[in-house]
Amino acid sequence: MTKKAERTTAYIIETVAPIFNKFGYVGTSMSDLTEATGLTKGAIYGNFENKEALALSAFEYNRNHLLGVIDEKLAVDGTALEKLFSLMAFYRQYDVFSLPLGGCPILNVGVDAQNNNTLLVAAVKETIKDIEGKIALVLENGANKGEIRLPVPPLQFAKQLFTMVQGAIAMSTMTRDRKYLINTMTYLEHLVQGEIKK
Repeated sequence: MTKKAERTTAYIIETVAPIFNKFGYVGTSMSDLTEATGLTKGAIYGNFENKEALALSAFEYNRNHLLGVIDEKLAVDGTALEKLFSLMAFYRQYDVFSLPLGGCPILNVGVDAQNNNTLLVAAVKETIKDIEGKIALVLENGANKGEIRLPVPPLQFAKQLFTMVQGAIAMSTMTRDRKYLINTMTYLEHLVQGEIKK
């Protein structure tokens, strides 16, 4: 692939990622994509096999952006607790972070693709597993270093924590009320302090 073709492909993905995320796979029309990119249908499909391949690339773009920030928040210096608090501080502002993405890619694509796109559903499930795994690793390392005590296995705790985070994102998105996000993160901070702090 030439440099120009690579740039065009990257431009298309970056431009259409928030559109697919906001309107969904079925809800995004070809005219939405040509209008946003300023390219013809032929120019877009010269870079992607079909709409499904483009939608998957768009999700992966948003997913990689999100995972990059999660990695950054969990990589802060300090104890396992400090790393978890760093992650929760990020999720407290998640609505602001996800606005340019067209909303939460996990929630939006996960729900939208459920009955119409198995590839996207699989990609969302993989992303959820990735995030839960990253949180579990922080917990496991913290327990091994004697920084925290875990009442359940690390992955089980990570899954429960992330379930509450995603639930808060869903409620905040559906009601357009960010208090769901803020209050849940405050509750999770208290929970983490009480449950796993040594």
